[in-house]
Amino acid sequence: MNKFRFSLFALAVMAFILTVSSGVQAQATRTWVSGVGDDVNPCSRTAPCKTFAGAISKTAAGGEIDALDPGGFGALTITKSITIEGSQGGGFGSILAASTNGINITDAASGTPQTAIVRLRNLSINGAGNGLDGIRALSFRNLFIENCVVYNFRGNTTNSDGLEINLTAGSGTFTVSVKDSIFENNTGNGIRQATTVGTLNASYDNVVLANNNNGLQATGGTGNVSRSVVAGNTASGLEASGGAVINAGGNRVTSNGNGFNCAAPSTIRVSDNDIFKNNNGVAGGGTYISFGNNRLIGNTAGETLPAPTLQK
Repeated sequence: MNKFRFSLFALAVMAFILTVSSGVQAQATRTWVSGVGDDVNPCSRTAPCKTFAGAISKTAAGGEIDALDPGGFGALTITKSITIEGSQGGGFGSILAASTNGINITDAASGTPQTAIVRLRNLSINGAGNGLDGIRALSFRNLFIENCVVYNFRGNTTNSDGLEINLTAGSGTFTVSVKDSIFENNTGNGIRQATTVGTLNASYDNVVLANNNNGLQATGGTGNVSRSVVAGNTASGLEASGGAVINAGGNRVTSNGNGFNCAAPSTIRVSDNDIFKNNNGVAGGGTYISFGNNRLIGNTAGETLPAPTLQK
């Protein structure tokens, strides 16, 4: 009888250990996806998952999901701090987002809203001509995007953006950093930047904003644009309204409806930009501050900037 009880006790302990082990595995710091994976797997390197959505539930907050090989890994919603790495050894991790958003970022329903730190690297996000937004970021603290291509979001007319940043809750400072990335062929904006709360500081370095409605539309916060190509956008290349500020330096702004468009009470500061072949080089009734080293030529109109303003 005692031996029987001992056996039952041993089985219970083993079941408990297996349950705990399973829980630990379900919240690994690093998980993996592969084009030949399966979401029933533990998302380990030797037994990867099939999709980002399948892997994220098995990845701890602050952890990382890596793609073992180029492949299509599906749309996903991010609700916690995470890194999505689309490439290990070359190629892109792909997301095909027909009739939906490619990546949703919102930690609003978590226990610690507006604290998520999200990193997206080496991703190709394709809206397939009817996707809604490529990346829709509504609630987070810091967002980093590097070496990503977001294109073909056209399913919601002028509201289909490559990247939509729209903060409506929280306080303090929120940051966005986009580097070495392309946002093109979207019927909305390449990037739409808005906030009604806190302070939003966004930097866009070495990006391409091409063939959208607006390249960058900022209605809130500060957008710093550097070393970028802004071309072929129907409305404006870089547009500020609603009190937003754009600081633009070292960019090529060409073949847009307006190169720059600034509506009061917004401010656009320009330094060392090539502003070529737009319908209007600069437009709008907001405040322009020029450092006197921009080149405006070949625009149909709007080739006058204020006298240089040099700040000590």
